[in-house]
Amino acid sequence: MKLVSEKKPGTAQRSNMALSVSPKDTSTSGAGDQTTGPLIEGQPCSTTEPHYRCTRNVVEMCRGTAQGSNLGLSVSPKDTSTSGAGGQTTGPLIEGQPCSTTEPHSPHYRCTRNVVEMCRAFPWFGMDIGGTLVKLVYFEPVDVTAEEEQEEVENLKSIRRYLTSNVAYGKTGVRDVHLELRNLTMCGRTGNLHFIRFPTQAMPRFIQMGRDKNFSSLHTTLCATGGGAYKFENDFRTMADLELLKLDELDCLIRGLLFVDRVSFNGHPEGYYFQNPSDTESCVKKTCTLDNPFPMLLVNIGSGVSILAVYSESDYKRVTGTSLGGGTFLGLCCLLTGCETFEEALEMASKGDSTNVDKLVKDIYGGDYERFGLQGSAVASR
Repeated sequence: MKLVSEKKPGTAQRSNMALSVSPKDTSTSGAGDQTTGPLIEGQPCSTTEPHYRCTRNVVEMCRGTAQGSNLGLSVSPKDTSTSGAGGQTTGPLIEGQPCSTTEPHSPHYRCTRNVVEMCRAFPWFGMDIGGTLVKLVYFEPVDVTAEEEQEEVENLKSIRRYLTSNVAYGKTGVRDVHLELRNLTMCGRTGNLHFIRFPTQAMPRFIQMGRDKNFSSLHTTLCATGGGAYKFENDFRTMADLELLKLDELDCLIRGLLFVDRVSFNGHPEGYYFQNPSDTESCVKKTCTLDNPFPMLLVNIGSGVSILAVYSESDYKRVTGTSLGGGTFLGLCCLLTGCETFEEALEMASKGDSTNVDKLVKDIYGGDYERFGLQGSAVASR
């Protein structure tokens, strides 16, 4: 998933706090395009325009002041005055003008309106529009100053109240309160990440809600990934006057995984594994972190399933997959039980006991299959 903070296209990516200033997309592109990829903190990008470097100084600075009528910004942590050899900057960044710098290995910056607006404009949220569910993440700032609160338009306050004061939206929208990430610092702001989901079939109602709440008055571009970002692109444009900035879902998947592992879950590791998984009596859930994750095999279970061989954050390939995934689960549940929503299916599954229908090793052998070390509780057939 991605976070967006913009009135012009660009992304503050959820997975690595990258900032992209391309008005088109964040994928690698050829000569003539403004950027060839997302800007990673501390890493220069390849570009046919003057270089940028996304640093913490720049992130903090975007919170700060748009100086005068030209939106000049200083990236110096000290001041904006011209400094001599060894100083980090030699003056403020003026919109459209590269700065001169003596910082070792520091590429030039160019301050654009996109960068300024991207770091400052609220609300920040992004969508993963899947085949079965839409997943939405919303960043709620908790460090809003009195001055910012005074300047906030009523429309923005209304959206924040609506998203954070409810745990259900209509009949099928749900905010997963237990997944909320609290007091995160992103792009120099401190806030909470809220996770909201609803069935993809309800997307037309969501777009209509965006229109009714006049969301286009706050944003002209929304960040989205998943197949639905393509399927519903025209609907967003024609029904709500909104453009979608489409991002590759597998890129988002890998960066999102690394991001969540890095920030942890409110101070606790997000990753886990099962020790002694084949023995139901001694099976124990253990936490783990991805300190040295590569290479890894990443299995993404959505409506369908993709299996990726990942060699680095940007080097991976899809090795195989299967059409049997969440869509199969929901379809079978609806046919066999009469339920109508994913929520009902999960509720029934949480109360069920799979051993009532699974054929276990002990059902065949009367106990353990000792020759091959198979526990009697191991599932032989589902």
